[in-house]
Amino acid sequence: MPSNHLSQCTSPYLLQHADNPVEWYPWGGEALEKARREDKPILLSIGYSACHWCHVMAHESFEDAATAAVMNRLFVNIKVDREERPDLDRIYQSAHQLLAQRPGGWPLTVFLTPHDQTPFFAGTYFPREERHGLPGFVAILENIATAYRQQRPEIERQNQALIRAIRQLDPMSSGQAATLDSTPLETARQQLGSSFDATYGGFGNAPKFPHPSSLEQLLRHWAATDTGDPRSLYMVDFTLTRMALGGINDQLAGGFCRYSVDDQWMIPHFEKMLYDNGPLLALYADLWQATGKPLFRDTARRTAHWVMSEMQSPEGGFYASLDADSEGHEGRFYAWDRDEVEQLLDEQEYRHFSHFYGLDREANFEGRWHLHGDTELATLGRELGSSPEQARELLQRAREKLLARRALRVRPGRDEKVLTTWNALMIKGLARAGRLLDEPGLIASARRAVDFIQQQLWRDRHLLAAWKDGQAHLNGYLDDYANLIDALLELLQAQWDSRLLAFACDLADTLLERFEDSEQGGFYFTSNDHESLIYRPKPFGDESIPAGNGVAASVLTRLGHLLGEARYLQAAERTLQCAWEHLRQIPHAHCTLLKALDELINPTELTILRGEAAAMQPWLQRANRHYAPRRLTFAIPATASGLPEALSLKPAGADCSAYLCHGSRCEAPIHAFAEFDNALRGSEATADAESQQFDGTVGSFKRFRE
Repeated sequence: MPSNHLSQCTSPYLLQHADNPVEWYPWGGEALEKARREDKPILLSIGYSACHWCHVMAHESFEDAATAAVMNRLFVNIKVDREERPDLDRIYQSAHQLLAQRPGGWPLTVFLTPHDQTPFFAGTYFPREERHGLPGFVAILENIATAYRQQRPEIERQNQALIRAIRQLDPMSSGQAATLDSTPLETARQQLGSSFDATYGGFGNAPKFPHPSSLEQLLRHWAATDTGDPRSLYMVDFTLTRMALGGINDQLAGGFCRYSVDDQWMIPHFEKMLYDNGPLLALYADLWQATGKPLFRDTARRTAHWVMSEMQSPEGGFYASLDADSEGHEGRFYAWDRDEVEQLLDEQEYRHFSHFYGLDREANFEGRWHLHGDTELATLGRELGSSPEQARELLQRAREKLLARRALRVRPGRDEKVLTTWNALMIKGLARAGRLLDEPGLIASARRAVDFIQQQLWRDRHLLAAWKDGQAHLNGYLDDYANLIDALLELLQAQWDSRLLAFACDLADTLLERFEDSEQGGFYFTSNDHESLIYRPKPFGDESIPAGNGVAASVLTRLGHLLGEARYLQAAERTLQCAWEHLRQIPHAHCTLLKALDELINPTELTILRGEAAAMQPWLQRANRHYAPRRLTFAIPATASGLPEALSLKPAGADCSAYLCHGSRCEAPIHAFAEFDNALRGSEATADAESQQFDGTVGSFKRFRE
């Protein structure tokens, strides 16, 4: 019989703790009422299933009967899956930063007063016994319980100050309309450039995260700069090259891990998260479009195929993550012994594979080898006497043999819940990569996921946040609505369906009704019918996923221009007005908002094609040929029905008709392909000129490094 109250939950993370001797409760009325009734402080533990240190703390403390007895005697214990409840995680991570004066993380351990759930002490991982300068967990429990009993007035004063401080974290409108201009775009370029690691790529030092929003901003800056900014392109190219070849990218199956523990992208924290791979898939497809470099196309394809083969459920939604651990050890599934590899490969395969992936050098992971490319095919061929084509073929054969052997190992655990936001990020990545790489299978996979969301997670004009084992629950968050609209706009560019546009409009209207701060501007993270918590955050800065306010402002700008809908454009502008001081001061931390700012002051370029599908195809291929991030292209069949007025007024002709609009200004329809081609060239001139200077190798743009 389970020892606690988690056995009926659907979250794999909560179920991992269902047999703990700790009397865990899920967050909810039963636990909160018990804490109030018994006047016991709440021990709130937040983590997720793929979190390595969450597992460590569970094994050390939560599975230990003596530790559990202390927890049960002194506290009401609540366990939360941060992936299902990002609202709680966001609030209590902010509180941790204020209380501890340092960033948080997972596992997050927070102690709350029982009557109002205000935190009065917070930390992350605590060992069971004192070590490495950290106090033992039991001693902490006893000291906190004593403080709660004996220092109530001090705790109350601290709580009041904390609530005041936490409510000042979000931007507030100055009350005066600021003049929105491009200054933050230029400042962000300087800030990102100053933190760029010119040796290994990326930003800052280890632990090193991908930061796709920052890289996308640099790529957009390169494309938008009249005089050209080749160093911006170089920073993106060099970083994504090092990542693609590095250990953060699974060199056999594809798919990126969460972050690198070293500066070189060599050894990752081995968990694979859906929310990293969606944006990176889109970014690699964009960079292939911008440069033509085969590595970026191949990386996008392998990432997409990994997602579709390993992470898409039979019902169509995408699973959340793969664990870092297998057989109780982080990274064991991915590491190799040299002898095992040598036995699997023939002599030529092994010579090339070992040299390319470092098996001819010292072991790089706990006495074994984690695959990390550190050279180029051309260099490999010169050193080993083979052509690049021969080297590529030998490496591919070797990878296939190792992948087949690896499939026999004990696999990392998979968190099989489906999260709306994370699915939206992957839908966008697949739709974009499928369109740019001309891979219909990727588009079909994205559409299956959208159909799943509509069937399982969209009810009575409410999005739900999570699904598992046939059960959908939890109010949707800002990120769910905004990112799903973004994904639908991307999918509509790959495959028109008027029903999807209507769905996007329903989501946008709900966003305005339930999330917008109509007085200050911007959007709250939770809806107006969400449960009452100590704080209703309004997040503007990018974190591990793009900021919900930035995505909302961006998609409302695009939808507003597409449909001629002033309400959407005004809400986007109010959001940017509210965030303006933050954008002026630290724009590099708000790259998703910068995208919205760019398309508001430099209106979205809309290309609407009307005609029969076959007639529109060459025009669509032409519109997708070059990297033009401000351009949206929709190929709407002549037979499409249910179009809103702004689109129905753009009729199909006998062959193909193109309607080019910039914001609210539209040009006369174009019926000749040559005229259409010329009309698109103006916004592509800079990109063409700069990409011709790129030779497609790791060492490209050497003169732009400094």
